[in-house]
Amino acid sequence: MTEATWTGKRVTVAGLGVSGIPAARVLRGLGAHVTVVNDGDDERSRAQAAELEALGVTVRLGDGATLPEGTELVVTAPGWKPDKPLFLAAAEAGVEIWGDVELAWRLRGPDAAPWLAVTGTNGKTTTVRMLASILEAAGLRTAAVGNIGVSLLDAVLGDEKYDVLAVELSSYQLHWAPSLRAHSAAVLNLAPDHLDWHGSMAAYAADKGRVYEGNQVACVYNVQDPATEDLVREADVEEGCRAIGFTLGPPAPSQLGVVDGILVDRAFVANRQKNAQELASVSDVNPPAPHNIANALAAAALARAYGVEPAAVRDGLRAFRPDAHRIEHVADVAGVAYVDDSKATNTHAAEASLAAYDPIVWIAGGLAKGATFDELVRKSAKRLRAAVLIGADRALIREALARHAPEVPVVDLDRTDTGAMSAAVREAARLARPGDTVLMAPACASMDMFTNYNKRGEAFADAVRELAPERD
Repeated sequence: MTEATWTGKRVTVAGLGVSGIPAARVLRGLGAHVTVVNDGDDERSRAQAAELEALGVTVRLGDGATLPEGTELVVTAPGWKPDKPLFLAAAEAGVEIWGDVELAWRLRGPDAAPWLAVTGTNGKTTTVRMLASILEAAGLRTAAVGNIGVSLLDAVLGDEKYDVLAVELSSYQLHWAPSLRAHSAAVLNLAPDHLDWHGSMAAYAADKGRVYEGNQVACVYNVQDPATEDLVREADVEEGCRAIGFTLGPPAPSQLGVVDGILVDRAFVANRQKNAQELASVSDVNPPAPHNIANALAAAALARAYGVEPAAVRDGLRAFRPDAHRIEHVADVAGVAYVDDSKATNTHAAEASLAAYDPIVWIAGGLAKGATFDELVRKSAKRLRAAVLIGADRALIREALARHAPEVPVVDLDRTDTGAMSAAVREAARLARPGDTVLMAPACASMDMFTNYNKRGEAFADAVRELAPERD
């Protein structure tokens, strides 16, 4: 889209914040008449509004429901729900609604870098960062962008020229990105999440599946999660685009997998019916937990789809360091390992984390967001030494433990203050034996007690450091 496309165009931007403000600035810079509408009218919003108004942007605070007269396009922050009155009014008026991802896609230049896209319920950020590390090891100019790191608008419009982009996309972002067409894409897994926003599991899955639409080279799916392969079957892709699976077991043709501790490729090799290419060792993956190995295989599949050589996969995985609070080893105390997986904010993520250790003293609880815990507890019961529960919805986990793991000792801490984490760690230390892992994988959101999952993880790490000085 040329600058002339935008001159004088009346665009409404829904929401201030990390996506709305850059969108408003970019559109105003292209000559559009921009009005920002925002539900909030607090001190921070007023300061942001003043900055935009100095650029010639109109800002309406405290009124995110009404569609400004004459609007020709709405650009929304990804978190705004589709049933907002503003969007219903836009649909009735025949006005298109884009997200920031769609805007970035439309503003790409003719020589724009292709996108390797990743979505899924869990593991997106880790996989995208692994992918970027692999691409860098191959000597390519790249960045981790989208729902992580550099904003897509900055990546597309900035002075930095990229060869290829590693793009993390949430279900919200995909919902508002109708014309996105990636070089290759992966759906890592599917589990119930954000159903209050999407309305149903079917709608959530459909939005995730949008990432496959128009793929050019590869649609990467999880062999252990058939729902992801179903999305590939339903996608309308370019001719010649292939379905590429990844599995923690030995791979079939057109898959990547694991054989005798080696990550191998039977998809991007000559005569894949008989041949396989060694990519890396399981020990090259940090940490080598099962779900993280799956992330590494998905990243490797996308990199191989782009033509990256095997050695770069190995070197990129070796160079990768995970973000904080993602199955992060904090310390060993008296022969017990303490692991922070505060990012496990739903049952699917917690299940993957629990599968990586045995035996476990499990610290869990927080805001359940409508989740149930029976399946999680049933699958993980045999690994549990004990459980320590905190947070507003801990009773739901306690009841699931009573049903499916009645032999597991449970400490129910009837408190939701931030100091509860220190008490939880002390109780876990009392219950643990040498060789055990105290795992904080809450399976819940953090906002009942903490600002975010980062603060929760920091509280856990601080509490571990407060333990007896016999720390290793």
